[in-house]
Amino acid sequence: MSAAMAGFLRHTRMASLFSPSRLQALIWPLSSRVPPRLSRSSPSAAASGTARGYIAKMRRSAFQENLLRILRTEIDYEIDVRPPQELVQKFKSFAVEDRPGERWITLRGKYGEDEIKVDVTMFDYAIPVPGDAKTEESGGENMKLHISLVVDVGKDPALGPVLQFICSAWPDALEIEHLHVVQYDRPVSCPFMGPRFKDMDDELQEAMQEYLEKRGVDDELAVFLHQYMMNKDRREYVRWMEIVKSYVEK
Repeated sequence: MSAAMAGFLRHTRMASLFSPSRLQALIWPLSSRVPPRLSRSSPSAAASGTARGYIAKMRRSAFQENLLRILRTEIDYEIDVRPPQELVQKFKSFAVEDRPGERWITLRGKYGEDEIKVDVTMFDYAIPVPGDAKTEESGGENMKLHISLVVDVGKDPALGPVLQFICSAWPDALEIEHLHVVQYDRPVSCPFMGPRFKDMDDELQEAMQEYLEKRGVDDELAVFLHQYMMNKDRREYVRWMEIVKSYVEK
């Protein structure tokens, strides 16, 4: 047999071995033994997906109910044990403007030709103060709460210069920290702010303190503001929890 004939026969044998009909005969028994995959639309897959979704929903529902229960308990406690009072709208010559949901209130008043506006923060920090023997034994610490005030006094604040007092309101006293001259109609990018109030001449400090006191910005106002902010703090806390509860309930 020639080499060419031998090569031809080998080629013919390989072609018949891997012909489509023979490959199908070899593959069919193997493929028939492989279990069919579950399709997405098969009843078993659908049931499994439904079960997983139901369990996730149940877990989420249980978490939400627990959170809502805690929120309701806290709201009820604040309302029953420390019920917020209605906020007053007037103190002496000042009209009191609350800002629901904000950490500020505004007081407006007049003294002769002067218009007075007082922007007041809620409690912005506290300092420790010496406590009594009972407080020290319990391991507690007395804290003195602080409120910041910005007091504008001017004949016509929109057109003329304004004396602006930066003040601290403690539970029983009001202190002036800084005194600025502000021109709202002609703002200056880098104005001279003046010296610290406590660095001024003592007589000038006393005169400015008296100037504010005559316009109702005094120790009595500090006491009132601390009482007001205690009440506002409770109201805002309850309001905040109600908003959170409404969101979780959706």
